[in-house]
Amino acid sequence: MFATTIRQLTRQTGRNYVTTSQAFNVFDRKAKLLQKDRAASNVEESRTVDYLKDEIAARVADRLLDIKRDFDTVVDLGSGCGHIVKHATKDMMKKLIMCDMSEKSLNRDFNVSYPIEVERRVVDEELLPFEENSLDAVVSSLSLNWVNDLPGALIQIKNSLKPDGVFIGAMFGGDTLFELRTSLQLAEVERESGISPRVSPMADSSDMSRILTRAGFTLTTVDVDEIQVNYPSAFELMQDLRSMGESNAIGWKPSENTPSPKKRGSANASLKDILDVKPE
Repeated sequence: MFATTIRQLTRQTGRNYVTTSQAFNVFDRKAKLLQKDRAASNVEESRTVDYLKDEIAARVADRLLDIKRDFDTVVDLGSGCGHIVKHATKDMMKKLIMCDMSEKSLNRDFNVSYPIEVERRVVDEELLPFEENSLDAVVSSLSLNWVNDLPGALIQIKNSLKPDGVFIGAMFGGDTLFELRTSLQLAEVERESGISPRVSPMADSSDMSRILTRAGFTLTTVDVDEIQVNYPSAFELMQDLRSMGESNAIGWKPSENTPSPKKRGSANASLKDILDVKPE
């Protein structure tokens, strides 16, 4: 988890569509949108796996409550179905703008009422539509880890904040899913003599300190919290990740050498026949 207060903003012109020259597309944003839409479409199942995001959102909201200041308008970037707004009170803010790239996620709990004013907007975290110096605070819980150009996104957040505005965010850290990643790598080395990126890359705390400073934030604070959830096997874990919309979303640029599935009906042998062959 990381938090920072803006003491001075650099002067920018025009809208806040800022990207860095070293931006590299690690994640397939279209695939991530489809994953989030699919997860939100199954309302009951997605609600059963809200426990982790609700817990992290509660910690983010608690950090905001620690700041003795009245916030008129707060933006929840990558809000999903509204994990932070569940913990919002009138003592924290007057209005919360929920922003997410998935309209289905935004509207999953549309009929739920909250003690504060809520506005929903379909917004890509990589292209923020807010004017400079327009927001009192920006919060983000478990969303920015899917952004390709994280420094560029943080610069846009900084530019959107008013002088002395605050940004509080939480991301999955570098050791997230360590056991699953290690198990898959060991199994693949044994079976295939090589490994593939089965788990999306994540930033660690030292990376975030440098990125926040690079984005122009001051008085930065980076904390590391560990939450352990036990599962009977990897299959239940992967099913929960799918229901959360947190499946792997690593992207590949199309190429003639990119492996692709064969056309349906092109096989010259039956898998059933192969499985029915008895050893001599």
